[in-house]
This record gives sequence, C-alpha cells and structure tokens, in this order.
Amino acid sequence: MTDNKKSEKDSNAADSSADSVNEYLQTLGDEDAREQRYYSQEQPFSADEMTRLVNEDRLNELLAQSDAFLSSLSGELKDFDEDDSN
Repeated sequence: MTDNKKSEKDSNAADSSADSVNEYLQTLGDEDAREQRYYSQEQPFSADEMTRLVNEDRLNELLAQSDAFLSSLSGELKDFDEDDSN
C-alpha cells in the first residue's frame, strides 16, 4: 500500500511539473504573457521594508570596497596606457 501512495505522489508531482513546463512553453511565443509571468514574480518592497531588510553598515562597507577597487582599476588602466605608448 505504501508503494502505491508513493507512486501516486510521484505521479502527481510529475503531472504538476509537466503542467508548469507546458504552461511555460505556451507562453514563450506570447510576449505579453511572458512579461506578465515575469512581473508576477516580483515582490515590491516599501521603503520601510527596505530599511528593515538592508544592513546599512554592510552596504556602506561594500560601496567603499567597490570605490577602492574602481580607483585601483583606473590607476592600473592609466599605467597600462602609459606603458603602451612607449
């Protein structure tokens, strides 16, 4: 009996996956349906939620690291241009 229940559960999962794939394939040619499907997966956040979710200290640290990296990269590119002209 357990095997039958398991088999039935697997069959239902396969049907569900197949239905999802079939639905997706049908929307591939339809730009409006594809766009609607894409935007329906978005989750808009309010300013309060974003403030609560974002670690401001970590964000500032990452921004400082990216600024340092870009400055370093700019210096390397400038040096590369100077070396190339000789």
